[in-house]
Amino acid sequence: MSDPQGSGQGAVIARADHGVSRKDISPNALRVLYKLRDAGFEAYIVGGAVRDLLIGGHPKDFDVATNATPEQVRAQFRNCRLIGRRFRLAHIMFGQEIIEVATFRASGDDDTALVDRQVHEEGHLIRDNVYGTLEEDAFRRDFTANALYYTVEDFSVRDIVGGYADVQARILRLIGDPVTRYREDPVRMLRAVRLAAKLDFSIHATAAEPIPELAGLLASASSARLFDECLKIFLAGSAEKSFLLLERFALLDVLFPDTAKALQTNRTGALRDMLLESLRQTDARVNAGKSVAPGFLFACLLWPAYCRELAILQNSGAELSVAQQRAADRVTLRQVERIAIPRRFSLPMHEIWQLQTRFSQRTRKRVFRLLAHPRFRAAFDFLALRATGIPELAEEVQFWEQAQTMAPEQLAQIIPGQSKPAIGGESAHVPPKRRRRRSKPKTTDG
Repeated sequence: MSDPQGSGQGAVIARADHGVSRKDISPNALRVLYKLRDAGFEAYIVGGAVRDLLIGGHPKDFDVATNATPEQVRAQFRNCRLIGRRFRLAHIMFGQEIIEVATFRASGDDDTALVDRQVHEEGHLIRDNVYGTLEEDAFRRDFTANALYYTVEDFSVRDIVGGYADVQARILRLIGDPVTRYREDPVRMLRAVRLAAKLDFSIHATAAEPIPELAGLLASASSARLFDECLKIFLAGSAEKSFLLLERFALLDVLFPDTAKALQTNRTGALRDMLLESLRQTDARVNAGKSVAPGFLFACLLWPAYCRELAILQNSGAELSVAQQRAADRVTLRQVERIAIPRRFSLPMHEIWQLQTRFSQRTRKRVFRLLAHPRFRAAFDFLALRATGIPELAEEVQFWEQAQTMAPEQLAQIIPGQSKPAIGGESAHVPPKRRRRRSKPKTTDG
């Protein structure tokens, strides 16, 4: 059994007690461990991979921690490159698989280490390349569950901070003072939410209590980094659970302020119902091994904000087409200040929103044009989601679902007042042109 957190002595969980098998570990990760060991260095598989193996999971990524410096690691592997400024890392490439190797890190509190450690005035780390021992490295990690080390020396698991017991109890506990750790890196609050939702862990009270008060610190994080974190949160197969935790800890107000405000003012709850259903469907797709388009995901997450902005503009007298464009632009411009959504995702998001009003326009030309639109399928799926909270849309969904399966001639027959189909937005039936009667040539007397 592990020592209690903070003892600094740690414990060794023998192979017979922890159940982690080499057959569940990437052969390339094992190759890195053996080569570093044979070169005289310590090397361990560390972090989420060990945690997941202990609870019967199948990790895709394997990280290695070692006492070798990045330069010493590179000297052992020709297929290695060094990356990073804040954290200097070695990436060892085996085809498509990358084994990330990090040198043990120390606290950097001594005077000799200050040159290698820079801290922002608000408390978060800017640069941190202070190397240390295995024990020091464990105390530098975020959660106890992520501070477990697997070695090929005797196939045991080293536990310095009590992480083994916390994994068995499915608890996320921060190492060190939670307020200090969140100030060092506010994104740790999002990691707590993501891991708790993904692993079905509870967040220990000491780690959970400061989050609502410190949630505003996320505003100082890079918008590009927050975009990456959002993809991890909502594309991990536990998007609905994550969303509810973001709400609970006041993190949604910081990440998606317009959406949070719109949900609070939506009296019927239809927007919330639609959003939660979209996240449930996202989870189903991810867990079935299917892809999810980020543009569609953000269209769902920001739809409440778009609806609220659209209503404000229409109430001020703007025409629908103008209001739609302005609402999409305003919501997106405000959102990218917080989360840097690339244009390759925001543009499809706008199209999905703006196509929604076209589903009720069922003239011959408009029906066939909409069916031919490259974003039709995504827009239709979005319509079906909206119908989960608005029963009046069920008839529209039924029509367009049927329209996709019908031949043009059949579809033309169910469009009111039309007898011929339109192809590519044009009618297939073109009335024959009247021939102009040629006038007889005038004859002249000669």
